[in-house]
Order: sequence, then structure tokens, then C-alpha cells
Amino acid sequence: MTAGLIDSHCHLDRLDDVPAALELAREQGLAGMVTIGTRLSHAQTQIGLTRFDRPELRVWCAVGTHPDHAHEAGESHSSDEIAGLAEPSCVVGIGESGLDYLHGGAEVREAQKAGFRAHIGAARLTGLPLVIHAREADEDVAAILRDEVERNGAFPFLLHCFASGPELAQVAIALGGYVSFSGLLTFPKCETIREVARALPEDRILVETDSPFLAPVPRRGKPNTPGFVVHTAARLAAERGLAAERLAEVTTANFHRLFRRAV
Repeated sequence: MTAGLIDSHCHLDRLDDVPAALELAREQGLAGMVTIGTRLSHAQTQIGLTRFDRPELRVWCAVGTHPDHAHEAGESHSSDEIAGLAEPSCVVGIGESGLDYLHGGAEVREAQKAGFRAHIGAARLTGLPLVIHAREADEDVAAILRDEVERNGAFPFLLHCFASGPELAQVAIALGGYVSFSGLLTFPKCETIREVARALPEDRILVETDSPFLAPVPRRGKPNTPGFVVHTAARLAAERGLAAERLAEVTTANFHRLFRRAV
């Protein structure tokens, strides 16, 4: 058990038994978690899940449309509309949004790019961090981030569930972004991700589960749950040569620096 960890990215709406997941998180000493939106049309579902928020285990949310759904009816919103959905104080982030070229064919990529930029605009309007999904689209994600910062200035953002190459990580850090590591960090074939995890500045790293997906070793093959973030954190600590308690302090401080509404 490592006290004080925060799961910066989970999907409570996809879990079969939320109360049981929260009880396990308490047993593992977690301090909180953020349940992430994948459809703006379901924003009220994410907001509703914050009813589980307790002083001893905080539950916040983010609202947004995952790139897999950017082309669907009802998911195209302006920056102003997204910002409006993020007004409740329990909403601490925008997203997830970004680009996914594994699932999204060429015919939906323009919708993904438009949605990505709209979410960036909402992050600027609200001051809330944008949670970015990047899958097999590193060059275009980097290009959009650079273009948006050059044209309109910096905005807070997080590359979640990092699964990219070092080049995208370097772009993110240079633009003021943060990087979050999931159970992928523990997978035997993910040495490139571990190389990135060892190299990043200490003040830019977070941990997450992306549950119910990507359960870390030694829970691989089972449904993931926020409490399993302790395994990813332990591996990240080992890769960086830190004590587990120090890693918890670092990632939690980074979380609150980025997710400033999460108080």
C-alpha cells in the first residue's frame, strides 16, 4: 500500500461494481481519482459519478469526447459549449480528446482533428487541463499542439496513458505539458515507454489506471480498477530509483499543480 496516490485517469462508468472498486482504492491508500468522459453527450453521467466523492477518497471528473466518437452524431461541440458543460466544480479537466489513428480511419480523421482543437479551446476558456489521447498519431498530435501554442498561447494539458515515442513526450514537456503512465509501463514489451518514464522531469509525471483497461502486472489479464494504480506507481518508482512513498508525493503534487480545481 502506498498512501496518497491519485489515479489521474479512470472510467468509473465502465466498471461493473463502482462501490467495490472504491473500497479497494481505500484499502490501497488512494487519495482520489478522476473519472474521464468519452462522450460529451454523456457528460452528466460523469458528473453524476462524483456523488461518490468523500473527504477520504476524492472523486472528480472530466468531460469530453474521445476521438473514437468524434464523428458521431451529437458529439461535435464548440469550445464554448464544452466549456459550459465543465462549469460544475466537480469537473476538473477537459477530455479525453485527441487523435486515434488505430481505430479511426482516414474518413474520420478530420472530425478528430476538429474535435481536438475545440477541446483545446475549451481548456483555454476554462483554465482546466486537457486530457489528451494519442494513439498511432504522434506527428499530428505534436503538430496540432505546436500550432495551437504558437498561434494562441500555452494551455494546460496531459498526455494520458503514454504509449508514444520519446519525440512526442519531448514536445509535450517543451510546451509545458505533463505525461501520465498507465499499466503499459509494466508490460514486458514496453521498454520504450520505460525509457521515456526514466528520462522525463520529475515535476511532469503522473500515474493512472485507464481502468477497466490495461491492468498492470501482476494483475494483467484481469479487469483493471483504480486501486491497481499502486502497481504502476511501484514500477515507475523502481524505474526512476525512488522510494514508493517519494513517488506518491511527487505524482500527487504534480496532479494538484495541473488539476488546480481538484481541491
